Parts: sequence; C-alpha cells; structure tokens
Amino acid sequence: MTKICCLGAGYVGGPTCAVIAYKCPDVQVTIVDLNAERIAAWNSDELPIFEPGLDEVVKACRGRNLFFSADVDKGILEADLIFVSVNTPTKKSGVGAGFAADLAYVESATRRIARVATTPKIVIEKSTVPCRTAESMRAILEANSRQNIRFDILSNPEFLAEGTAIADLMNPDRVLIGSLQTPEGFAAQKALADVYAHWVPREKIITMGLWSSELSKLAANALLAQRISSVNALSAICEATGADVDEVAYACGLDSRIGPKFLKASVGFGGSCFQKDILNLVYLSESLHLPEVAEYWKQVVTMNEYQKSRFAELVIRRLFNTITNKHLAVFGFAFKKNTGDTRESPAITLVKHFLQEKAHIHIYDPKVEESQIELDLCNPDVATPEQYKSHVKVYNSPYEAAKDVDAIVVLTEWDEFKTLDYRKVFNSMNKPAFIFDGRLILDTQKLRKIGFQVEVIGRQA
Repeated sequence: MTKICCLGAGYVGGPTCAVIAYKCPDVQVTIVDLNAERIAAWNSDELPIFEPGLDEVVKACRGRNLFFSADVDKGILEADLIFVSVNTPTKKSGVGAGFAADLAYVESATRRIARVATTPKIVIEKSTVPCRTAESMRAILEANSRQNIRFDILSNPEFLAEGTAIADLMNPDRVLIGSLQTPEGFAAQKALADVYAHWVPREKIITMGLWSSELSKLAANALLAQRISSVNALSAICEATGADVDEVAYACGLDSRIGPKFLKASVGFGGSCFQKDILNLVYLSESLHLPEVAEYWKQVVTMNEYQKSRFAELVIRRLFNTITNKHLAVFGFAFKKNTGDTRESPAITLVKHFLQEKAHIHIYDPKVEESQIELDLCNPDVATPEQYKSHVKVYNSPYEAAKDVDAIVVLTEWDEFKTLDYRKVFNSMNKPAFIFDGRLILDTQKLRKIGFQVEVIGRQA
C-alpha cells in the first residue's frame, strides 16, 4: 500500500493517520474532510484538536508524506486503502432514538467511495459502528459502483484514549483487523497488517472475523464504562459508611483478576465513546430480543447519570440547600484532562443542574474554547441563550474564575488544579469557602488547614 486516504479529520482519523505517516515515510497519507475550515486548521500552526504529542507528529511529516485536503474525490481516486473515520453519533430521532448509532455519515462516505473510485480499493471501518455494518457498506459499494470495481472491507476499530492517543498509537496494546474469512479477505487483512508492522510487533496485530472485530470495540468500551460505574456506585456507599473510595479501589485493584485501571471514582464518565457504545449495545440486545441483557447494560448508563445528579445535589445541600444567585466556579469543562473534547462531559450536566437552580457559573478550562462551551450549553436540553448570557461567564484564569464565588467545583482532573495557590484562591472567595472535588485530585488536609469547607466524592465529610 503506497497511498492511504482517510475520510474524516476528527479525533480518530487525524491522530491515527498522522502517526501512520510518521511511522511509514514510504507511504503517502492524505486526510480529507468536507469541512474546509477544519482542514485549514490542520494545515495551520494551531491544530483543531489538542492531544499531547500530536503537534510534533503532524509538523514532522506534514508536506512530506502527510497531507490535509478538502478535495475528497481526489483523495479517494488516488488511494489504495481508504479509512472511513466519520462521526457515528447516537440517533436523536426515529427508530432506535437515544440508543442506536446514526450511520448517515458512514453511508454517505461509502456512497461517495463507490461513485468516485475507478480502481480496486480496500475500505476500512475506523469509526465505531454496530456489528455487521460492513455488510451494509458492501451492499452499497457493490450496488453503486458503475464499473464493477472490487472493494474489500476490513474492520480496524480504534482503542484510543483521549489525552494519551499518540502514546496509544505509538505503542498499542493490540491492533485488531477483521475481514471476511475468504482468500481475498485474508489478502486485504495482510495488506493493512503490513502497514502497521512498520512499528507494531506482529504478535500485537490480531486478525479475526469481521463481525468479531466490530463487536470487540463496543464490548471493550462497555466493560470499561461498567468498571467506572461500578466504582462510582461504591463511592456512594463509602460516603454513607465512612469508607474511603480510593482505599477500597486500591485494595480491589491489587487483586490480579481485577487490576487497578478504571477503578477511579469520579463525577462520572464522558467522552464520545462510552455512553454511545453502551447505548448501541443496549439497542443491539433489544434488536436481538434479549431484554435482560439490554437492561443490564442500560444500568451502567443509569448509574453514570445518578452519579452526576448525586454530586449536584451534594453541592446544593452543602451550600445551605440553595444556590440561587450564588456564584460557583467550575474548574474543568473537558470530559477528562489532556484533551479539549467536551462530548458527553459531566460538566455539561452539572452546569445544567446549577442553572436550573438559578446559580451564576464561572467556568475555567485550560484547553476548551469559550465558543465550544457556549455551543454545549446553549441548546434546549441545557440552557437558553438568555440564560447563558446572564448566568455563565468563561474565564482565562482559574484565579479570576474563583474571585467572589461561594464554591469551587472541580469537574476535570487537570494537573494544574493540584498546584494552584489555594491560599490566594481562598482569600478571594466569599466565606465560608467551599471546594467540591469531583475527581479526587486535591490535597484535602491542606485545603482544610487553609480554611476551606471540602467535600470529596466517595469520602465522608
């Protein structure tokens, strides 16, 4: 494979194919997108997404063997191998609304490949899709290709964690490549495996059936999200009994059958994958007439929503049962540290709760732009434009955000929140000064010595 094209310049396609270009100097990689503004950002000094290490990777090979373009058709025509890495959000209306994945962008990309291609292509599902989506893609390609061109379809799901995506790509736990179990499928599988083998050990490149590969991504995210919801459920018990959720999680994590990862209590999980993929799994279970299985996985999402509402209620209760006209500083708006991504961020839900109580919100996040915060909050599910304008203000400094507020609510685990001058913060706040740690990152003893009233998720006050 000498020429690769990626349809979609988002959080998956951009970093993935940038690393492929970086590690495969003999391969030309072109990332295309219909959004010309996004492409212009990829070609500028300010990349459209923040990811540690991404800037260095892109600038090392951009213009050499890595190109960003809005000319989608040219990218398709020239490529031997095409990644489809477009958005697959949860459907908001119609059949399966609230659970099923919306595959409109995948279908549109597939139709475009069929319409434009004039030579055989290997088409790779990179987006997270429901099981057997490749079957639909094959039907579309074969029905719409006017020249009887051969298309081989592979599943190559991503397992990136935002904030560590480049490290994950450079040294992946595994690379899954699913294909039809035919000679042609095996040949396509080998062609993609040879690309990854430039830097990934062969034993980490796992080949399997197409449907197993598709389902593995949903299953992995569902199991990870389940662990978060499980430890969050334990955090409620810890608060009620006086146990410390960090100590409980540490003890459980020492069990080699469980392990320590994803046993960190928090205000809840967010991001583009976990909730969407679990809901997709729920819909798949219901479609297969497995209601008990669907209900089991649905409870993981229910637990996540409960954790957010429970934390919001704690803030209100400790602030003397009312936050009307009080000022709250929200530290962190991204769904986790080391990313500017706000999709399904717990902060959105928490701010919604606070706005319903008529509080004034001061928001600070080191990587999320004010325009993105406004976009997330100004929608019918959260706040009207008038509510946003009168009750929300975004700051460029945590010290400015905390000035004259009644409480600070930590919702993202940014490292800088651990090292702020909290005496300076305390002196600028209304008294009593409250801090609510929704990420278990602050030195509570130090804060209490300064004079703060501190509440930590998973610990009894």
